[in-house]
Amino acid sequence: MTGGDARPLRRGVFDWRQSPGCARPDSRGRLSPRAQWRGTPDARTVAMTPKQQLDAFLKKYDPYIAGIARRALAKMRKRLPGAVEIVYDNYNALAIGFGPNEKASLAIFSIVLYPRWVNLFFLQGANLPDRGRRLRGSGKVVRSVRLEDDTLDDPEIKNLVEVAVARAKVPIDRGQGRRLVIRSVSAKQRPRRPRG
Repeated sequence: MTGGDARPLRRGVFDWRQSPGCARPDSRGRLSPRAQWRGTPDARTVAMTPKQQLDAFLKKYDPYIAGIARRALAKMRKRLPGAVEIVYDNYNALAIGFGPNEKASLAIFSIVLYPRWVNLFFLQGANLPDRGRRLRGSGKVVRSVRLEDDTLDDPEIKNLVEVAVARAKVPIDRGQGRRLVIRSVSAKQRPRRPRG
């Protein structure tokens, strides 16, 4: 255990303070219901650094899709110094969120990879001034745009990103170092490459 709390755990209870972002079994090899729900990375994934894990997640995709995502990540990292990147390797898709801290509810953007395309989600984007009608979605909170190689270089999209950062609920501290956090890895996943 880490931290100041040294209370012993009951058998079968998982201590989330031991390794945030990873599910580890108890002394009997069992996982708590929450750990099972979050998914359990295999032993190779747990031993990797977060950067190595993200690279492994991206390699599951078609090289064209992975290439779009890698270039988009590089551009977003350059535009958002100090952002915390939160990674969810879920059942349907791989999502990489950008926010001021590890709280997913405060994330401003996410890059989401599907087998056939990559989207940039504006997670607080419903009220953005989208004069060019580039953003998709009609919900109360989120908007998105499908990414191609040059989408993030488009002046309209650049402007939308800048406005979204300026209007964020909690601003990103540009002075802090960038962090990458693997939050969830789903044990069961849809195929990451298109069929046929």
